[in-house]
Amino acid sequence: MSTAVSIIIPTYNERDNIIALVRRIDQALSNYEYEIIFIDDSSNDGTAEVAAALSPKYPVKVIIRQNKRGLASAVVDGLGYVKSEVIGVMDADLQHPPEVIPQLLKEIGSGADVAIASRYVEGGGCQGWGLMRRIISKGAIFLAHLLLPSTRKVKDPVSGFFMINRRVVGNTELKPTGYKILLEILIEGEFQSVAEVGYTFRTRSGGESKLNARQQIDYLKHIYSLMRRKGELVRFAKFCLVGLSGILVNMGLLWLLTEFVGLFYLLSAAISIESSIISNFILNDFFTFPDRRLPGAKSFFGRLLKYNLVCVAGLGVNMGVLWLLTDFLGIFYLVSELGGIVAATLWNYTLSILWAWK
Repeated sequence: MSTAVSIIIPTYNERDNIIALVRRIDQALSNYEYEIIFIDDSSNDGTAEVAAALSPKYPVKVIIRQNKRGLASAVVDGLGYVKSEVIGVMDADLQHPPEVIPQLLKEIGSGADVAIASRYVEGGGCQGWGLMRRIISKGAIFLAHLLLPSTRKVKDPVSGFFMINRRVVGNTELKPTGYKILLEILIEGEFQSVAEVGYTFRTRSGGESKLNARQQIDYLKHIYSLMRRKGELVRFAKFCLVGLSGILVNMGLLWLLTEFVGLFYLLSAAISIESSIISNFILNDFFTFPDRRLPGAKSFFGRLLKYNLVCVAGLGVNMGVLWLLTDFLGIFYLVSELGGIVAATLWNYTLSILWAWK
């Protein structure tokens, strides 16, 4: 027998898939000592009973939660029941093929602290997905990469199929919202190395999909919670404060150069805009992104050039939104300008995060 592994499987109304799932896991782990822990959220279709009936033949344990719901919190509860040092998490709907489990165990055995079954690395894919489902998935990953920078080295940080060493979460308080428990572990867990194994996310053969608008709202709440806990929300607030200071620099210098120095107002405006960009850059470099500031003059001027380009493009975004909202939707131009400022701020922050202070 090889390294023992505990597989945590959250369930809610998955009766039709349980028997096939357990049989396939047993076949995949025929050379391993293992246990399957079902965490059931009081299913009303007999899921828990079907799973419990398998326990005489297979190493199955069923835990029924009362008055609780949610995949991520079910996994957290399941961690309290595992016996093994290697812990796997997967769905019960057979969209996560159990035959991939040995590949994940191989990565753990090779030294990875976290092994992820990924749809977005070589060998990965999504069976039967339409355009909207792909957009939602890619959008969720983009948000994670943008707002939680430590996830960027992982191609599929929202996968629900993965394995970890127990020590990754041994001293960690996990507080997930919704369904994306891996995202919580990647942000709060203690680990050094992550490996991704390509797999094809299968079409559901039985039961009903749990994907709905509530899940998407919960995901946004989870992102917000992680940003707050890791300081990324404060970073965005700092970026906005720096932007407000830039407006003061811009307007004040425009007035001084035009009224007191006597420059033509367009020349004053050009000087004022560039001065506010430089002012914003210096404040952001030392105030908003101090942890990403590389030493050396070359690096400093490289960031300054990138930030200039970001802000010039941001000005175009501002003007474009102003024009579209005013001329095409008939919105009062001052309200349109507020929309343009918001759009330009989001643009500037996104490109600053992803490029200028990468």
